[in-house]
Amino acid sequence: MEIISGLLGYWWVIPIILAIVCWKQIVLLFFGMKIIPENHMGKVNKKFVLFGNNRTLPDGKIIALNGEAGDQADTLAPGLYWGYWVWQYDVKVEPFTHIEKGYVGCVVARDGTPIVGGRVLGKSVKCDAFQDARAFLNKGGERGPQLDCIPPGDWRINTSLFTINPERAYVVADNKVGLVTTKDGKALPEGEIAGKVINGHNGFQDGQVFIDNGGFKGPQEQVILAGLYYLNPWFATVKEVDLTEVEMAHVGVVVSFVGEKGEDVTGDEFKHGNLVKRGFRGVWVDSYDPGRYPINPLTHRVEQVSTANIVLNWATGKNESHNLDKNLSTIMVRSSDGFKFPLDVSQIIHIPRADAPKVIARFGSVANLVTQVLEPTIGNYFRNAAQSSDALAFLKEREKRQSDARQKIAEALREYNVVAVDTLIGDIVPPDELMKTLTDRKIAEQEQITFKTQQEAQDVRKEYMQAQAIADTQANVVASQRKVEIAKFDADSAVKKAEGEAKAKIINAEADANVLQVVGNAEAVKITAVGTAEAEVIKLKTSAVGQTNYAVIEVGRALAEHGIKLVPEIVAGGNGSGGGTIVDVLVAQMLKDRLHKTSNETLTE
Repeated sequence: MEIISGLLGYWWVIPIILAIVCWKQIVLLFFGMKIIPENHMGKVNKKFVLFGNNRTLPDGKIIALNGEAGDQADTLAPGLYWGYWVWQYDVKVEPFTHIEKGYVGCVVARDGTPIVGGRVLGKSVKCDAFQDARAFLNKGGERGPQLDCIPPGDWRINTSLFTINPERAYVVADNKVGLVTTKDGKALPEGEIAGKVINGHNGFQDGQVFIDNGGFKGPQEQVILAGLYYLNPWFATVKEVDLTEVEMAHVGVVVSFVGEKGEDVTGDEFKHGNLVKRGFRGVWVDSYDPGRYPINPLTHRVEQVSTANIVLNWATGKNESHNLDKNLSTIMVRSSDGFKFPLDVSQIIHIPRADAPKVIARFGSVANLVTQVLEPTIGNYFRNAAQSSDALAFLKEREKRQSDARQKIAEALREYNVVAVDTLIGDIVPPDELMKTLTDRKIAEQEQITFKTQQEAQDVRKEYMQAQAIADTQANVVASQRKVEIAKFDADSAVKKAEGEAKAKIINAEADANVLQVVGNAEAVKITAVGTAEAEVIKLKTSAVGQTNYAVIEVGRALAEHGIKLVPEIVAGGNGSGGGTIVDVLVAQMLKDRLHKTSNETLTE
């Protein structure tokens, strides 16, 4: 009891201790002191108003601008404040609103005027990036989602008025293009597919400028290039696509689906479509050269046209890398004699750069050119050409057919601003029955050639054998000829000698006759000498050439002198065979003549 009594004597110490421990609370209670630390702010809520007429907020308002009870528009920056008594004010200390790098803060206002005019986002108000709530409300800031957003950083934003939703900023990668679709603005006019180009909005980051300058909601013709964009995703969305690339040896013909209607610049010569200047709706007369271009594929179509030679194959299962001939197949033709056979054709074409827009204006694409012009033109030409000729003639005249096709097709394609470089006929597969006919004919021709060659070989062989036989007997012939010549020379010599001796004897006989005057004897001697000399000559000739040969020679000479036929009308033979040698024939003829002469002489006598 004494201890308790002693402690009660120091009761005054307890208030001092409490004051030391709870001095902040005491100061706040009696002096209304508030301390806002660094990187923080104070949201003030006024519980009640003691004096004045503005004790309650106007209808529809949730933020107090004129000291009314409720959430106050103004916030407390870091520092020391007095007069915010706890019984009248509720001050909440909150950190600044932080937006990370690569993000944007999308803002929703809980108070303000209603959004009007068909808009979906609150208009832009100069309020220090929503840090000045009073300015926002006093300048007509609109309630709801806001057109503006806040970039990365720390912001002293009254979260009683604004709700901040971090959203990722748009990054368009390299070699990409961003296609933009806006969610606010005027409605697109009828017949339009995209909003026209609006200048000054900094890549759709300043939505208010876009709207003030007459921007339309929906897909936009304008695109954004590679980079980081602090776009409000509630205002605009972005879709990445590749840059439009015009390949080497190509030109890009642009077909625009947006823009004002342009004036045709082709003149009266080209009547198959309109070409307009760049920026207008239609086919642009100026094409893009090889390269990469930021073109919106939703509003513009770039038709790539090869300026190099294009090979198209009318051959089933064969097509080039450009795939323009993927639907082409082997041409089936029928000849005038009723044969049906497949024909492979390759057509090489070239589209000049200056004529590429005309081709696209006329056909829409190179694929349509192939389908609408090349396929029927070339197919019909070869079908007609085959029907005007029989199958064999068509096969034999392939080179001529190819040359004619090149000329005719070139003339036909020139009308369509296409150059026909060459026309080539590929594989021709004749029908089996025709091939059999051709094969049989060829075999017969080859056999005929073979037989003729064999005959010529036999003729050559015959000539060779004859030549060889002649060559083998040539030595004997030469020897015999030499012997005949030698015998002739010997006979001539003997004749000359005999004639000389005979003449000598004649002279001697004449001399003797003259001397003895016995003319008769001398003549007899002369005859005897002459006969003897002739006998000697005949003897020498027969010994030189043989009796048989000499007889033949003399018989032939006699026949020639008397003009007697070599073959008589009646042949008398003595060998019992019904015929005889030539000698026998000659002897028979001489006997006949002799008998005829003898009978005549007898009759005469």
